Amino acid sequence: MINEQTWEFVRQHATDDVRKLALQGTKDADVDMPMALQQIAGRQTALKKLPSWAAHDGVVYPPHLNMEQCSSEQTARYKASLTPNPSPKGEGDGVFVDLTGGFGVDFYWMSQGFKERIYVEQNEQLCSISTENFRTLGLACSVCCCDTATYLTQLDHADVIYLDPARRDEHGGRTYDIADCSPNVMELLPVLMQKADRVILKLSPMLDWRKAASDLQHVAEVHIVSVDNECKELLLVLESVVRPLRLVCVNNDHIFEVPSSNPKHPTPFTHHPTHLYEPNASIMKAGCFDALEERYAVRQVSVNSHLFLSVDEIDDFPGRSFEILAISSMNKRELKDALAGVEKANIAVRNFPLTVDQLRKKLKLKDGGDVYIFATTEAGGAHSLFICRKIG
Repeated sequence: MINEQTWEFVRQHATDDVRKLALQGTKDADVDMPMALQQIAGRQTALKKLPSWAAHDGVVYPPHLNMEQCSSEQTARYKASLTPNPSPKGEGDGVFVDLTGGFGVDFYWMSQGFKERIYVEQNEQLCSISTENFRTLGLACSVCCCDTATYLTQLDHADVIYLDPARRDEHGGRTYDIADCSPNVMELLPVLMQKADRVILKLSPMLDWRKAASDLQHVAEVHIVSVDNECKELLLVLESVVRPLRLVCVNNDHIFEVPSSNPKHPTPFTHHPTHLYEPNASIMKAGCFDALEERYAVRQVSVNSHLFLSVDEIDDFPGRSFEILAISSMNKRELKDALAGVEKANIAVRNFPLTVDQLRKKLKLKDGGDVYIFATTEAGGAHSLFICRKIG
């Protein structure tokens, strides 16, 4: 696929600016310049996104769009935990099929615990790249260049089938609804459930997980996955056996599983709160705020604020933690006392009548610093400002 002169150019310019290289070009006619630039840009992305692959000399990287759309190593490793009894040495049993193989990142990690691994992808270029990469990475598997629906008719049975439907229409525009993605999982659902014990779907984090679970009907688990507090993936695990829905919120290494039982609201504390908490992106997406009150000694500021208070510091709260320095109403005298000595602050509004810019102008504060102000409406309707300092 890539000649030695091109590889040598890639090695020599591995850390260079790709845009400058494109303008400079090369005098060596044997160097495939477009391919060289693709490899340099791909590896630079992989250093952060796929460090294990970037460490291998000889991994071939696809065009920019495919690198942009592929999973990170971190999320791929998490998805591998959703397959039954994964073996890190790849010495397991069973059959794993990825019907939308793409660049092969998810397939590489998710298939490790299976005896038979089948990668399916209709794009010939990606099939060729993945075949080369799996050989380089030492993964024994079958590569099938075929569309999803056609391969499903040929498949006998699999322990796990994985799909990551393309979320772009024929014009390249983004799409989010399950039925608008390709392949259309809603149409394939009956045969998918017939062919596999477990089906794992990667969907857009923009989707309403409750509606997605209702539409697909066979959903046993919902996993909302964030990296560095940015929601990246909505994963649905489908099984034919009916069991209570399992909802899991993940942010980096922190995993919060929502209790399946109806939460019982704790008795609100009456002491003055000393700490404020902001749930991570996965929990905000899940909307499981009552479950936080049941799990931790916290209470919501109000049902629409999505901020929590406690009288003691909670080390393992799934989100950002703050020490409360002062609490103020919008009264000018109270504000003057609460903000004494503060010239700049990070401001956030939650269920509050002013925007961040409007409030910043009113308070006459610059942006930044180590003070955080959360403006919100409390349960009784009072507008309050929580002046805080971040913990950790």
